[in-house]
Amino acid sequence: MAFHAEGLVAIVVFYLAILAVGIWAAWKTKNTGSEGDRSEAIIVGGRDIGLLVGGFTMTATWVGGGYINGTAEAVYVPGYGLAWAQAPIGYSLSLVLGGLFFAKPMRSKGYVTMLDPFQQLYGKRMGGLLFIPALMGEMFWAAAIFSALGATISVIIDINVNISVIISALIATMYTLVGGLYSVAYTDVVQLFCIFLGLWISVPFAMSHPAVTDIGLTAVHQVHQEPWLGSINSLDIYTWLDNFLLLTLGGIPWQAYFQRVLSSSSATYAQVLSFLAAFGCLVMALPAVLIGAIGASTAWNETEYGIPDPMTKKEADMILPIVLQYLCPVYISFFGLGAVSAAVMSSADSSILSASSMFARNIYQLSFRQN
Repeated sequence: MAFHAEGLVAIVVFYLAILAVGIWAAWKTKNTGSEGDRSEAIIVGGRDIGLLVGGFTMTATWVGGGYINGTAEAVYVPGYGLAWAQAPIGYSLSLVLGGLFFAKPMRSKGYVTMLDPFQQLYGKRMGGLLFIPALMGEMFWAAAIFSALGATISVIIDINVNISVIISALIATMYTLVGGLYSVAYTDVVQLFCIFLGLWISVPFAMSHPAVTDIGLTAVHQVHQEPWLGSINSLDIYTWLDNFLLLTLGGIPWQAYFQRVLSSSSATYAQVLSFLAAFGCLVMALPAVLIGAIGASTAWNETEYGIPDPMTKKEADMILPIVLQYLCPVYISFFGLGAVSAAVMSSADSSILSASSMFARNIYQLSFRQN
């Protein structure tokens, strides 16, 4: 696999642009409110995030590298298919449930983190205990999305995975550190636009490749592998339901979600943001679904990838970057790479801010430095 200098340049330009937006948002934070409101400006953006920016940032929080890569992988894997691509529906429903039952009460009471009501009711020790599973969740989520980034970059431009992950993490940490929620929210707007544009530009090129059979045909007929619509066997119904409930209900208790809820300018806006993000998650999953379907509809022996196919090589988890690399022109694959990088950054900065906000507020301030 060849090293692509153009791809590296594209990634560097993209990262510099994101860093510039993050620093600009940090300047905006610095000029917002009084010194006494500084911590709230960092954690909840001074509670003046509007519908447009709020909708983008809440959607981008869920639409990460793991979300995009995982959806494409589920659709591609024989025997699973679209029927098992549960993340788009599950996470969208979690946002709807959060909007219906939790957004208004949390925002109207003016909490700063999702641990505040527990700590007020059960004391500071309970707040400290609840921080542990919340922190672990953010750590594993961050690991999953950075893994998706490393896999994508290594497939398309063939540079060291560890270096790409470390640099991405440092950049996300840098602008989150200096700007807090403002930096995360405004960079999310840019990142979500990059995800949408990058993936949708790639889909027509991949679909028109000579080795790709019509995905409408392969959806219901076995051509290169089992139909990509997939099916649920009677023995797997309980597993399917368990996964579905895990995504739907487990998608609610995340500080990343409540950080957006608590930063909205009113309780009603907090509820509307949840519904907007639910719709946004569904829309952003469409190109990933199509890329997974394209992967399942490709005669890989007719491409430079060769044989055996990605499933046999145990590279199904990298089907999205593989489709970008082998079924799209080089310059188009770089757009797709930018999309995945944007997806990773948009979720990574949210995890960094969420974990640090809960520690600063519920452990350091409320437990040790109450005055």
